[in-house]
Amino acid sequence: MGDVVQALPVLRHLKRHFPQSEIYWWIETGLAPLLEDDTDLAGIIRFDRRRWAEPRNWARLWRDLRWMRQQAFDWVIDLQCLARSGAFAWLANGQLLIGLDEPREGARGYYDLVARRPSYHTHAVDWYLSVLPLLGVPTAAPFAWLPERPAVAAAIRSKWPVEGARWILLQPGARWVNKRWPVEYFAALVRAGRGFDSTFRFAILGGNEDREFGAIISRADPTRCLDLTGRLSLPEMVEWIRAGELLVTNDTGPMHVAAALGRPVVALFGPTEPRRTGPYGQIERVLRADLPCAPCMSSRCRHLKPLECLTLIPPERVWQEVQRRLGEPSLPARSAST
Repeated sequence: MGDVVQALPVLRHLKRHFPQSEIYWWIETGLAPLLEDDTDLAGIIRFDRRRWAEPRNWARLWRDLRWMRQQAFDWVIDLQCLARSGAFAWLANGQLLIGLDEPREGARGYYDLVARRPSYHTHAVDWYLSVLPLLGVPTAAPFAWLPERPAVAAAIRSKWPVEGARWILLQPGARWVNKRWPVEYFAALVRAGRGFDSTFRFAILGGNEDREFGAIISRADPTRCLDLTGRLSLPEMVEWIRAGELLVTNDTGPMHVAAALGRPVVALFGPTEPRRTGPYGQIERVLRADLPCAPCMSSRCRHLKPLECLTLIPPERVWQEVQRRLGEPSLPARSAST
């Protein structure tokens, strides 16, 4: 999810510069709802990552590849830079194939043009955007990163008491186990807010795999917590974040959604480097522990004290940051040029 959200500025600038263009997005099936009905897209090509290697699905893959080749695309842009994305981009047989200089799986060998990362700490959004100058596309025009979906916004207001409170959003899950601030700390954060402004409540975000986290956090203060884990579609999750006042989050997809929407973020980082993948425009808001092993950039913690890079961030410190950020002026919705 985070990769898709961070790549959206490339789509926006392409469509602004070439308003008559027809742009298609090749995307994993589970993430397709993020882009459905996007007015900058002519269509979506779905890819089932979990099943693509099964022979019974090869006929579908072949049909998609044939269709892509028949379109005779002028440009094919690969921002994922994995072996499979590079191969499919090459098989699409466009006139020009552009990608990033990412060495991990050798995908750059497929590309006609390669956008190099200016430095190790260059943010992913800026790196993705660096493909556009190679194509003569400017990147200064303002745009709506994630335009509102009024029907979805109305739907969440009919299902939940969105207007009945001011919402602090919590995102306790993350794909890597060692990106997860302990769920007990999230619960302690909720307890720390008991004496705070009574108009505020907590909404807990996450997928089906995060339901246990939602239950643990909700028990800390059942009257002020709304457990939404496993209950939201991706578009509903986006609109909930838009409706919220602030998001406390691990390094995961909803963090990038909040940053794109200009919602204040209190991001908790351990093994990853926020200058590369932190909340765009709010890197200074990241909380992290000062340890020599962090960021290790590894999905597995090998530290003598497991997950110490996250356990050293106390709930009290996070709550102080939440209060400070709630007292600041609202942020505008972001574009990558501001």
